[in-house]
Amino acid sequence: MAAGEEESREYLRRHRLPELLHRLGALLLFHRPERPREFLIQVLERVKAGRRAEGEYPFLMDEANVDAMFSLLDVLGQGYIRLAQYREALKTLGLNTEDLEVEDEEIITLDVFKE
Repeated sequence: MAAGEEESREYLRRHRLPELLHRLGALLLFHRPERPREFLIQVLERVKAGRRAEGEYPFLMDEANVDAMFSLLDVLGQGYIRLAQYREALKTLGLNTEDLEVEDEEIITLDVFKE
């Protein structure tokens, strides 16, 4: 692999740009705004404000959606899911699972899932 290509990959990874672009695309498809560019600008402004702790970070799903997703994964109603289920759910949502600080045998409760 060429040095320039490796530097580009590192840049994308370091700034988590693939995840950001995936999330923005998901928000567009979920909300389907009449003015997509203005919508994206508003979302990015909310992200910026959320990072400065001046506002709420824009979420695709609300808490009820997260509860429902957890219930679908916890089919036996045990109050927890396995790590493999957790990772797959995060991937489905377009979230990075590489930096998870979870032990392989750890069970994932609803509270952990929401975090």
